Amino acid sequence: MTTPANTSFDLHCTLCPRLVEFLTAGKHEHPQYHCAPVPPFGDANVRLLIVGLAPGFHGANATGRPFTGDNAGILLYETLHAFGLSTAPRSVAADDSLRLIGCRISNAVKCVPPGNKPLPAEIATCNRYLAHELARVKEGTVLLALGAIAHGAVLRALGLKQSAFAFAHGAEHTLPRELTMVDSYHCSRYNTNTRRLTTDMFRAVVGRAVELTGMRTSDYPLTPNP
Repeated sequence: MTTPANTSFDLHCTLCPRLVEFLTAGKHEHPQYHCAPVPPFGDANVRLLIVGLAPGFHGANATGRPFTGDNAGILLYETLHAFGLSTAPRSVAADDSLRLIGCRISNAVKCVPPGNKPLPAEIATCNRYLAHELARVKEGTVLLALGAIAHGAVLRALGLKQSAFAFAHGAEHTLPRELTMVDSYHCSRYNTNTRRLTTDMFRAVVGRAVELTGMRTSDYPLTPNP
């Protein structure tokens, strides 16, 4: 599989015309919104890298931080806080005091797509940035893929065949450089409202990902905090 050029995050990326047009229109309608590629967020000394789909229009696209302002971020940040990986249970703004500990959050696509549905070409084009991120994580890092698109984006970024690693909630995949990918249904409003993904299901898969990192100090409890 051909992997796109390994490129560091670019706040001014304009490689996807449809997304640029959508962001430009969004900025015109909501001047206070970020309306630009959303950078990864979290600890530089990462042991757990969480990969989502794309920013939500009124969430991460507005705030400029992954899953911040998105309905999906409610469950994600509450769960990270429960496991000691976030200093607060809610992320409300890119400049709030919340910090992540030992983990980092990114997206397969860095710009908000119309209808929250990126085109295959946009996923492929943006993959160069995820490839750059993955090339810099330490051996043994655990990757938590939120949804099938994130799962596929990780494989593409590593130059691996999609057919060799089937997506399934709770599935674990051994990847090169002793990386492990754990799959989860995306913590989207649709999935939680339909109970395709429950809070207990999500906590279980995040807990397993944390366990696989080997983080066992008091800063990284494997049992959720009260």
